[in-house]
Amino acid sequence: MCMGIPLRLTEVAADGESALGESRDGRHVERLDLRLVGPQPLGGWVLAFLGAARSVLTAAEAAQVADALEAVAAVQRGEGIDHLFADLIDREPELPDHLKDASA
Repeated sequence: MCMGIPLRLTEVAADGESALGESRDGRHVERLDLRLVGPQPLGGWVLAFLGAARSVLTAAEAAQVADALEAVAAVQRGEGIDHLFADLIDREPELPDHLKDASA
């Protein structure tokens, strides 16, 4: 399965075209090409796929993606996942603004 991984930039090259990224648990470290997203600050988060940063993430977005990836692994192990989707549990789903008018 091919999925992007959120990585925090721990080392950025002087030219801003590459960086070293690390997952939040430190188990995944990868050299990244930053040319698709442009120069990024040390400590910033990106979504990495096949050795390249594909998009810039906020820390909150990176945590949500990491939780979703952990949920996939937990399901494969036969474990529960509700704790990984705390922002979705016990609330009614909401339509995005662009669909609210269409449902009336």
